[in-house]
Amino acid sequence: MPVFVSGLPLHVLVVHAVVVLVPLSVVAALVVALWPAARRRYGWLAVGVTAVAGVCIPVATSSGEDLRDRLVPTELIRQHAQLGDELLVFVAGLFVVLTALVWLGRQHKVPTRILTPVLIVLTVALAGVSAVQVVRIGDSGARAAWSGVQYTAVQQHHGDG
Repeated sequence: MPVFVSGLPLHVLVVHAVVVLVPLSVVAALVVALWPAARRRYGWLAVGVTAVAGVCIPVATSSGEDLRDRLVPTELIRQHAQLGDELLVFVAGLFVVLTALVWLGRQHKVPTRILTPVLIVLTVALAGVSAVQVVRIGDSGARAAWSGVQYTAVQQHHGDG
């Protein structure tokens, strides 16, 4: 996998897919879990979005590891990498539980009345954890990238009006 694309780190580009798709999966999972009509109509779409988000995570972590190997190691980078490695577990769990919830929603057997509430609770919990983890990862990545940057007042350049 290339580390840079047109001079930009691939990780910086790929991570945007994760930053968009994981929260979208979280919202979709919550809607599907808490609204039975949406579960019947859009459940498989929510499962699909969650699957795509899950596939993007290893690409982001792999490209991040490639980039990390080219940077001076810092504690901030180590923390960011550790948090990033944990996200796949939560989103994969969300995918499995959400898939089971949507599939059971198509069944009309007695055990679904027992399992459905359990799966709803697990879906909500994993969606919440996934959302929090994405925020934590993004915050740690921003701190790792920008912690040493010093801002100054806007400077006038020759030719500027």
